Amino acid sequence: MASGVPRPLDLEPPLAINIGIVGLPNVGKSTLFNALSAAGAEAANFPFCTIEPNVGVVPVPDERLAKLSVIYKSVKLVPTSLEFVDIAGLVKGASKGEGLGNQFLSHIRQVDAIAHVVRCFDDTNIVHVDGSIDPIRDVQTINTELALADLATVEKRMERTNKLVKAGGKQGDEARSEMARLEALQKHLNTGAAARGLAIDDEGKKLVRELFLLTGKPIIYVANLSESTVTKPETVPYFQKLTELAKAEGAPVIPISAAIEAEVSQLPDADRAEYLGSMGLTEPGLHKIIREGYRVLGLITYLTAGPQETRAWTIREGTKAPGAAGVIHTDFERGFIKAEVMRWEDLVELKTEAAVKSAGKMRVEGKEYVVRDGDVMHFRFNV
Repeated sequence: MASGVPRPLDLEPPLAINIGIVGLPNVGKSTLFNALSAAGAEAANFPFCTIEPNVGVVPVPDERLAKLSVIYKSVKLVPTSLEFVDIAGLVKGASKGEGLGNQFLSHIRQVDAIAHVVRCFDDTNIVHVDGSIDPIRDVQTINTELALADLATVEKRMERTNKLVKAGGKQGDEARSEMARLEALQKHLNTGAAARGLAIDDEGKKLVRELFLLTGKPIIYVANLSESTVTKPETVPYFQKLTELAKAEGAPVIPISAAIEAEVSQLPDADRAEYLGSMGLTEPGLHKIIREGYRVLGLITYLTAGPQETRAWTIREGTKAPGAAGVIHTDFERGFIKAEVMRWEDLVELKTEAAVKSAGKMRVEGKEYVVRDGDVMHFRFNV
């Protein structure tokens, strides 16, 4: 393990990553959230049953932890985690304050990515807010409201930037460059399209982040299917339509059954695999959503292991060794000397660190090393 490991209370807080769950009322959004986080958010057959956003911290399933803990005889396993935020159902006119629109839009603005739950099943006992099932209409309703909210944000910034356009020197140059990017965003959003779909330079992307544009966030479509169709989603016309729309946007679609997820969440761990197997599934939908969330947000996991604990750490793809060390503690980054790096697969195959070293598969890396998903790392530092 790292030299000079601080007491557990001195550990840095984990990288806080959250995914907002959005959707029209009664599409299975809160049912899914309950299943994901077991946080007990109220689920009821009427709009706005979730007023304040519910937040659930969900451990990220990672089979590598258990395998490594056997090798190191670790006292405990510590998975990394994701936050899911259940945001109350949006309705048409939300961008103008309809329903509880302004409040909900502000909640969406704070999340890193959006999981958009879309109803793809028929059930006469569950009322749809628009009276019928139409995934394309539902997606467009929410996307339009988000785009309109973004348009208002962009235009407000344009008013401010326009006052500096005629200024001289660097200030004027920067204002004119920013105005050109804002005008491109305005034109794009006016079509109802998402900011993430606009081809812009790095400065433009920085501007989108600075403005906290809702449609600039990565999106995952979650198709909520019936229990009987979730294993064969391609046969469901609703799912087919949603897939076509998502493909045009370059967004992923995950088929799940919120009803099954709710059942699984109530079962003891030992019984879950058997129940999923009886439904024709190999894993909970949660795992798929987390994996896709990591992918769209550019996240990876590295591991530390020893007798006290085997632990997963979330970092952004492309992070160098000192930055990865800093996720554990800022002292690790500030006083970084080197990192001993092994692949988790090599440890599982060869059974011991000594065997990995003997096989020449342990590497000593410096400050420029870019950490890979699945690296097992021992940090050396001095402060």
